[in-house]
Amino acid sequence: MDRFAIVVGRFNAEVTGGLLAGAREYLAQQSTKVADGDVVYAPGAFEIPLIAKSLAKTGRYAGVICLGAVIKGETAHFEFISLGATIGLMQAGLETGVPITFGILTAYDDAQAAARSGTGADAMSNNKGREAAAACFESVRTLQAIRENK
Repeated sequence: MDRFAIVVGRFNAEVTGGLLAGAREYLAQQSTKVADGDVVYAPGAFEIPLIAKSLAKTGRYAGVICLGAVIKGETAHFEFISLGATIGLMQAGLETGVPITFGILTAYDDAQAAARSGTGADAMSNNKGREAAAACFESVRTLQAIRENK
């Protein structure tokens, strides 16, 4: 069974908690349990790429799922944090060869973030943490198939 790490930003915890619940639910449906020790918290979205890359480099994980929330405020801070996290995660995945998925919400307001991180039965179908877990799980399976067809 493959082992996955989940990196969760603490900033906007009410949103990231919902994303984490969605990711855990998806993985559980795939018979893949994530141990509490495999969930690592980052201060915010900007710090997630370095932590994700460090986890990927350990060789313990088939994939790393990254979850966070950046909600637009009155300054350009939103754009810088979002861009830095996006590029950092892309580079980390390419450098390590380990699937590192982007489940960092970039929302214009609290309502958008809540709609994409809900945990109720109806809301779970739109939960972006669930989608990030699915993307990581599927990427791991695809890479395994590529390696096995040598």
